[in-house]
This record gives sequence, structure tokens and C-alpha cells, in this order.
Amino acid sequence: MAGRKRWSTDEILDAAAELLRTGDADTFSVRKLAATLGTDSSSLYRHFRNKTELLRAVADRILLAAMDGHRPEGDWKQRLMSLALRLREAFGQQPQLATVWGRYASSGTGSRLVMEEVLQALRASGLSDERIPARYHRVAVLIAALIAAEAGAGTVTPAEHEQGTELFRVAVLGADPERFPALAHFAREVRPLGEDRRAAFEDILGAQLTAIEAEIEAGTEAGSHAGGGAS
Repeated sequence: MAGRKRWSTDEILDAAAELLRTGDADTFSVRKLAATLGTDSSSLYRHFRNKTELLRAVADRILLAAMDGHRPEGDWKQRLMSLALRLREAFGQQPQLATVWGRYASSGTGSRLVMEEVLQALRASGLSDERIPARYHRVAVLIAALIAAEAGAGTVTPAEHEQGTELFRVAVLGADPERFPALAHFAREVRPLGEDRRAAFEDILGAQLTAIEAEIEAGTEAGSHAGGGAS
């Protein structure tokens, strides 16, 4: 009897990514993946010690693909915005995997490339080395959160989207103006969360970058005053 096929690490990750496209991290299991490949779980554990390690590897492949061919351009803010939009696009094509990235932090090459670019951009901003780690963490968390939130909306079917939009209209336009005066006042201008997400993404991230810029300017001004006092 012929032995079972030996699957390569890349083939296992391809199959895992496909399962995650049609499901999610909660319903995903190594046993289910093994069944898809026509093998047993023990053969997969030769490549990955557990489910979490496997999921991290899948997420890292998305990061690695997103960074393939990436060339930093522009000033530090443009670099960070460009990187964020690049990651957004990569996970937008595979929205089920965005939550995997947010939940299971990767330590692979893709993750290191993203971390390196964020840190390099922050160093180019003129921010002090002492402040860079804290700002890095905030930028990274914000990008991951925005991408995961948008990806969640991206998995909604057209029928679900239409139903949600109608329910939104009913909830907003039918709001009692005495109980919800502000909502009634802005009812015709307020839009569902799913609309204009790219602009919201850029505005929210842009606000964080503006805060970093203000911190840099405040530090420069404080240093200038200190220097003037010393003379």
C-alpha cells in the first residue's frame, strides 16, 4: 500500500489559509486541516507544535506577501500611511485572516519586516529613541485594530449588508427626538459604519501621526528654550 503523501510546510499553510477564508480561527482546528489534506494530525505536528503556532505562520505569510517589493517613499508620515494601506489591502483580500493576525501575534519574517519599517519611519521622524518604543506600540495596535475591524465588515454577505443598512435607517430615522435629540438632529447625515471606511481609516491613523508630530515639535521647542536659557 502506498504511503500517505508528505505535505510540505508551504502546502500545509496554503490549505490552512483556504480553511480560514471560509471559516474563522475559532472553528479552525488541526484535526480539520488534517482531514482536508487526507492525513492525520500527528503528521502536521511535525511542522507546527500546536494550532497557535500554525495560525501565527499563516498570518505571517500575509505580512510577508504584503511587504514583498515594498520600497519606502516620502517622509516618515507618508511611509507609515503607505505601509498601513498596504497591509489593509493585503488583509482586505483575505478578511478572515485579519482577525488571526490581531489575535495571534506573529514572530516570523513578515512581522519583522513590518516592525522594522515602522521603527525606521519613527526614527526618521526625529522622535527620540526613548519615545519610539511607546509610539511604535500605539501605531502597531491601531493599524491592527483598524484592519481587523474593517475585515470583520468585509465578511458580511451582500444580503446581510442590505439588511443591516435598512435596519440602520429604521433605527436612525425613526429615533424619538425627545429621547435621542442629537441622533434625530443628525439623522440624515449619519452613515452606517460600513460606508467610507478608507477615509475613516486614513483619518484615524492620521490623527495618531499628527499627535506624534506635535510631540516632536514640543520636544524641539523645549530644547530650544533650554538652550536659550543656558546661553
